[in-house]
Amino acid sequence: METQKSQPQIRLEIHEITMLKGTLTSSSNLVILILTRIHAGYFRISLSLGWQALLWKILLHPSQSSPITFQVPKLYYSTILTIIWAFSLFTLVLLSLLYGLRCILRFNLVQAEFMHHVGVNYFFAPWISWILILESAPFVTPKHVYFVVLWWFFVVPIVILDLKIYGQWFTKGKNILTAVANPTSQLSVIGNLVGARAAAKMGWREVSTFLFSLGTVHYLVLFVTLYQRLSGGDRLPAMLRPVFFLFFAAPSVASLAWYSIAGRFDTPAKMLFFLALFLFASLICRPALFKKAMRRFNIAWWAYSYPITILALTAARYEQEVKTGVSHAIRLALSILSVLVLFGLLTFTAVNPKLLLPAEDDPLIVNTLPNLQSEELN
Repeated sequence: METQKSQPQIRLEIHEITMLKGTLTSSSNLVILILTRIHAGYFRISLSLGWQALLWKILLHPSQSSPITFQVPKLYYSTILTIIWAFSLFTLVLLSLLYGLRCILRFNLVQAEFMHHVGVNYFFAPWISWILILESAPFVTPKHVYFVVLWWFFVVPIVILDLKIYGQWFTKGKNILTAVANPTSQLSVIGNLVGARAAAKMGWREVSTFLFSLGTVHYLVLFVTLYQRLSGGDRLPAMLRPVFFLFFAAPSVASLAWYSIAGRFDTPAKMLFFLALFLFASLICRPALFKKAMRRFNIAWWAYSYPITILALTAARYEQEVKTGVSHAIRLALSILSVLVLFGLLTFTAVNPKLLLPAEDDPLIVNTLPNLQSEELN
């Protein structure tokens, strides 16, 4: 057993003592601590809430004819959806403001995060979250001018990140795909597919097809790379193992995107949905994989929520096309599981707010320690 602390742990403790010494109650130091610790991975929370709002928008819709759709009066439907959506929006705005301040006041940490093989993929998360908030809004339709303008505002950064990351995968160097591939790399795929789904709802078939093809082609390459070698698996800390749920999130979003493009849940959409179900079953049959990640609550736990919600949303669309007892049962089970997981995470977060600012066990924090140390020396 190790009896000595690692060098990153020692560095972090020195930095914390220096920063908090003598002024533990200072609000300014609390802000500094938050801006130092928060990273793009915190947008897992807004992703979970955004997908949940979108799921309830479908489940509560009064026009649905499914026997397990919650038939509620239109007034209650609008009220419940508005509450869920407003809470999701508030959380996303708060995270965006905090991360915006981090970009201004701690830009060197953002740069270090962007160079991290896991952290860079979460730069897609805020833009995906905003698109989800836009789609789940109870008072904005895809044909509305505000929807169109905001869609461009949120999708352009995704395409820019695509050019940066996919370009690195194609070229030689330390950032080629086989060197940096890990399960969180699938967030780039999800970003393209979410944008394609929203474009299809606006009737922009060519744009949606472009984004869909960009996402699916890179997903195939990424899936084969991870499936054959799982090159990022041995480089992924145990704390981040919940991101393995992204394996079934990507084909689920692809199924939803194709459904929006084709206008019906046809064979390609079903194939992607069945693949997602198989990968989901493969993961939940291996609970030992997540044993170390579950020892103590941390922000990475939120990676469990939104993949399950995406799968539940896909099951809802599948059930609308294939009205059988099995499809009803699948959708009901996944919807209930999605709500329970989200409720559990909200409870853990409320009970353990201090654990939302992780210390030396967060790999994205440890990666920025050299920058923190040099900042202190200056």
